[in-house]
Amino acid sequence: MKAMLKIIFLFLSLSGAFTVRAQSLTITQLSDVRFDQKLGSQVSLDLHFRDETGKDVALSDYFGKKPVVLVLGYYGCPMLCTLTFNGMVEGMNDMKWSIGNEFNVVHVSINPKETPELAAAKRQNYLKHYGRPEAAAGWHFLTGDEPQIRQLADEVGFHYAYDPTVHQYAHPSGLVILTPDGKVSKYFFGVKFSPPELSAALQDASKRIVGSPIVRLVLLCFHYSPIKGKYGPLIMAIIRILGAATLAAMTWLFIAMIRRERKRRQTTPAPAIIPANAGALSERERNA
Repeated sequence: MKAMLKIIFLFLSLSGAFTVRAQSLTITQLSDVRFDQKLGSQVSLDLHFRDETGKDVALSDYFGKKPVVLVLGYYGCPMLCTLTFNGMVEGMNDMKWSIGNEFNVVHVSINPKETPELAAAKRQNYLKHYGRPEAAAGWHFLTGDEPQIRQLADEVGFHYAYDPTVHQYAHPSGLVILTPDGKVSKYFFGVKFSPPELSAALQDASKRIVGSPIVRLVLLCFHYSPIKGKYGPLIMAIIRILGAATLAAMTWLFIAMIRRERKRRQTTPAPAIIPANAGALSERERNA
């Protein structure tokens, strides 16, 4: 994985995808930003955070009877967290199960400087976007202190790093499905989530079933860029690379078709030319 990441950054740098600027995260540090799948591991439910009203709460307040979707990120994230939040809501809007009824959602900010006020604003926005009144009872946006945040992140395999140069976090994207007693049941990576798969994972978690590992290659598309401090350039660069590869493949196919047609014409014998009056009898032959 580290070798692959280095090759990607080297290629993008040589291709002019990035403009060199001061940076504090090295490629080695960036390669440690990942989502480890710790299926079956137990989350510490005695960890304390602050809810969107500023009240001290324990994780255990949100567990016991329903599965929980845990979302790690931060509310001031310029791109990736918003994409993840939006993708989650879009997926859950097409599910029969509802937040607050059959399952809960708990967001935890990895930025210890973020405030309950910011969390409350984010919560209000997404409750409106989701549009189901019962969600208010089961959707929570928490903030906390560094030790508790780090412990929770480590327990679910969420590895991130802070870049003080651009004042942003490099982090993976995805969701963690937890059982009612706080065990890791399933992971979803990326920013788009299939409603049937989400629904099946939550039903399994409600039965305290631990799922299987999933492929995490998709994370490469959403890695943070330590050079510009943004996600967009890397995503766009990879899209351009894939677009160029597609165009090259189509061009090769077109050329191959032309060559095949030329070869077919060269190997096919030309039809014999028959005079227009070849079948007519001469006047002498008719009178014979």
